[in-house]
Amino acid sequence: MVREPLTPEQIARGRLLGRLLREARGRRTMVDVAHQAGISVETLRKIEGGRIPTPAFFTVAAIADALGLSLDGLLRSLGDTAAVAV
Repeated sequence: MVREPLTPEQIARGRLLGRLLREARGRRTMVDVAHQAGISVETLRKIEGGRIPTPAFFTVAAIADALGLSLDGLLRSLGDTAAVAV
């Protein structure tokens, strides 16, 4: 199975998601948040850095829960990615 290349909008949305999660993490360590979310620190690092622009839904849900974010709010924040410069 060949994976389609990501669109510029998908890449921008992944970078925005990473930035939003990184900002929400604040002063907490990646180790703390990753442990609470049940994911590896490397996965969190890649998502926050925008290197996984389309992470699995349940991974995002676990991170959002660990950070006390609502998925609705996160989705609203990602809704305007068409206006985000790549």
